[in-house]
Amino acid sequence: MDDRAAPAAQKYPDPDQDEEEVGPRGERPQQTAAAGEASGSAGTDLAPGHDDASVAPSAASTQPQPDTTTTTPTHADAKEGHESDHHDPSRHHHLSSTTHHAAPAVAPGATTAGSPADVPIAAAAPPPHFVAPSSYLRPLSRDPFARSPSASGPTPSPSGQQKKVQMVTPIDREQIEGLRAIRAFLKVRTSYDVLPLSYRLIVFDTGLLVKKSLNTLVHQGIVSAPLWDSQSSTFAGLLTTSDYLNVVQYYWQNPDALAQVDQFKLNSLRDIERAIGVAPIETVSINPNQPLYDACRRMLQSRARRIPLIDVDDETQREMVVSVVTQYRILKFVSVNVKETQSLKKPLWEIGVGTFENLATATMDTPVMDVIHMLVKRDISSVPILDRDGTVLNVFEAVDVIALIKGGDYENLNLSVGKALEKRSEDFPGIYTCTLNDRLDTIFDTIRKSRVHRLVIIDERSQLKGLMALSDILDYTLNSPLDGEGEG
Repeated sequence: MDDRAAPAAQKYPDPDQDEEEVGPRGERPQQTAAAGEASGSAGTDLAPGHDDASVAPSAASTQPQPDTTTTTPTHADAKEGHESDHHDPSRHHHLSSTTHHAAPAVAPGATTAGSPADVPIAAAAPPPHFVAPSSYLRPLSRDPFARSPSASGPTPSPSGQQKKVQMVTPIDREQIEGLRAIRAFLKVRTSYDVLPLSYRLIVFDTGLLVKKSLNTLVHQGIVSAPLWDSQSSTFAGLLTTSDYLNVVQYYWQNPDALAQVDQFKLNSLRDIERAIGVAPIETVSINPNQPLYDACRRMLQSRARRIPLIDVDDETQREMVVSVVTQYRILKFVSVNVKETQSLKKPLWEIGVGTFENLATATMDTPVMDVIHMLVKRDISSVPILDRDGTVLNVFEAVDVIALIKGGDYENLNLSVGKALEKRSEDFPGIYTCTLNDRLDTIFDTIRKSRVHRLVIIDERSQLKGLMALSDILDYTLNSPLDGEGEG
């Protein structure tokens, strides 16, 4: 990629982040009680009728709150290790500046709704606007093993006898030291460290109607929320966009049951999951005092893109939902605080980070429901949209479905992908791309400056070559062998 500069990208909502700020912290969130706050009041800006959502116990309080509890929403000044979310015009460029479709508005924060007192707390669209990570590509190597990326995907590293005779290069050593530094950092930092100084959190009671939960998420601009069982006073899992996709899939297969969708509650989601044969709602969690390294491993093992932080009150021994940490938040925390990320200079074709085979794709004319079937069947969060020549035009994301069905308008599911993407908000910045010649140092730099959740890997003609999710980066960072030493 070249180094043409692009205008600084505006700050935009984060479909994977449900809190207000990003930056290290060592303190628990300050909280204030707000008993019986009305809908639309300060700090409780909820859609009408959403009075069934409940707040989880506070991480800072030692006694369970009798009514709704909210954190104080403030925009903390930049602290140590906190960087701007804006693009650096000197480090980013646009591959295309044509008109694009926008994504549903997703605000990086949420407030709480009033809670029960017993809860402790088809037409083709023009090509999109592209944003790509900055590239500082080293000259093409003369090493006989360092071939250019082929059309079929990244060239694998030399193996067998060839690998034995290959000398360790300075770039190899830098890569190893960079990975070691990141792992060491994650092992001495906890999830509390990655939380911002001030943030807002919304938690749903399992007795809440699915329709109300959906409208609340859309109104608050978030895409996930922890669940709380008020009868047992325990954490009950994490509600994500995947659960709403399961509901859509179920009622599409059972149209006679659509009339009852408005009365369907969150505690019945497991029935739908069994009916369509998908994985149950995410229940993985971790104590916020454990190392970030453990949180990353648990997310990778469970294939979760975010993990709730659950603490236990010392006096009451009751569970408390502290927050939710995403892969993006962790990787940004690393990119801000670990300078050794700049040592990761091996190109993607050499390290093979990403998915390059059996990719799910669609066109602008593909029905939205067909894409939803792909998302559910493959348990993925996005599908690249291509033209007839294989050129990447856009990406349809799971969060796009949320915007389509808000307010119970299920007729939008009959739209084509092209028409559905037109319903995105105007501030959608485009999709992020990279090539097989890009490196993790520039990708970490992009994560530091922009809210990136995946990168589409393309060639010089914008043809699709692969997808790189944040989980791919996290997996390589934690599990890539260090000079034959294994995990390290």
